[in-house]
Amino acid sequence: MDESRTENNSPLEASAASAESEAAQPQRPEVEELRRQLDEKHDRLLRVLADAENARRRAQREREEFVKYANESLLRDLIPALDNLDRALDAARAAGTAANLVEGVELTQRELLKVLERAGVTRYSAVGQSFDPTRHEAIARVVSSEAAPNTVVSERLPGYLLHDRVLRAALVAVAVAPDEDA
Repeated sequence: MDESRTENNSPLEASAASAESEAAQPQRPEVEELRRQLDEKHDRLLRVLADAENARRRAQREREEFVKYANESLLRDLIPALDNLDRALDAARAAGTAANLVEGVELTQRELLKVLERAGVTRYSAVGQSFDPTRHEAIARVVSSEAAPNTVVSERLPGYLLHDRVLRAALVAVAVAPDEDA
């Protein structure tokens, strides 16, 4: 029985082997089409990989900026304390007494400024500069024939930067020409 089964299957197996050999050798246009599809898929894969790398770099930059400016809120809260120290120093100097008080407040002010500098905060003065609305907040206009129009002539409060970002704009008085004030 086994021999008859083998003999009966042999022609079938032969035709199956023949069909497999034909399938193994696809026609020329089909090969070219498959290669083109493979190249397209490879190109898309490279683009997706590049997009993923760009997204990773962008996320890294955003994390670095977040860390760089993370203390911004705390530092904004410290600046009014520094302003109060400035006012106390001005009042003590105007009174002309209490030299030890002035010395102590000056020491405290210097220490607070050092703390702010270590955190990336710098204090800037605007007097004599052209008015810049991104760095200065005009609180007064002063008629002046001596200063050029749109120049900061006095400063109520200094400005502060956190690295390269304005933390608080300087409060300033800006010069205007005598005929502009009418």
